[in-house]
Amino acid sequence: MIKVVGVRFRTAGKIYYFDPAKFPIKKGDHVIVETARGMEYGTVVGGIKEVTDDEVTQPLKPVLRIATPKDDKQEEANREKEKEALKICLEKVQKHNLEMKLIDAEYTFDNNKVLFYFTADGRVDFRELVKDLASVFKTRIELRQIGVRDETKIVGGIGICGRPLCCHSFLDEFAPVSIKMAKEQNLSLNPTKISGVCGRLMCCLKNEQETYEYLNRKLPHVGDYVTTEDGLKGEVHSVNVLRQLVKVVIETGDEKEIQEYKVEQLRFKKRHGRKDKADTANEKELKELENLEKKEGKSKLNDD
Repeated sequence: MIKVVGVRFRTAGKIYYFDPAKFPIKKGDHVIVETARGMEYGTVVGGIKEVTDDEVTQPLKPVLRIATPKDDKQEEANREKEKEALKICLEKVQKHNLEMKLIDAEYTFDNNKVLFYFTADGRVDFRELVKDLASVFKTRIELRQIGVRDETKIVGGIGICGRPLCCHSFLDEFAPVSIKMAKEQNLSLNPTKISGVCGRLMCCLKNEQETYEYLNRKLPHVGDYVTTEDGLKGEVHSVNVLRQLVKVVIETGDEKEIQEYKVEQLRFKKRHGRKDKADTANEKELKELENLEKKEGKSKLNDD
């Protein structure tokens, strides 16, 4: 077991482990650490704890020091400088007439590098832009292309639930989301209803996926034929996953009626019903969203 402390460098960013050395570090402290990008100012998200060797990327770098008031002031100054840097970079992008959307600027703590995050539909030749920026800032310049999900994570906003976006407030990594999750949760396959602010499938589809998978294993599909405990046979009209209730179309003589049963009152063998044409059309659009997510790959915000 190894003693570590978890450090985060941006709101809802990825947590990195460092050796706490002999410092009395506690949750909420600001610390100075060395990363692949140089010295960085981070926030401790949990106290000192022990983890197994395979949870840590070796070599484990130590915390250099607990941030001093001077370090805090420098960090505040860097945040102010980033606003000016973003403004200057935007002017340069327009000057070079580049097809790119500038999202954010970030100074490393020691001012050794300035990173600019942007989105674009394809590859962008920004070599001349980098030269221009380097002549202004007199330091190393890095332009990093990110996807629309990363853009939304940086900018933030309010979701359709009325709450701040998960990715901007607490979600440190993006989980893979698929159409299958929407189907499993019996949600509308209309892309406009299950897509987030970023235009991709909503991250929160992942939150209850395991629960729905477990509950759905006990239920028949719509279109399956079932036998009730009193010997009646019928076709499944709809299901209530959370309440584990099934509505069945029962034929009584020349008439049909819908009756509701608990799943324990039914005997059935699962089969797939016919797929609705509208759902098929929507699935094609949703599949395109999935493919876009795969192309964008993992988040590049925290790649050191």
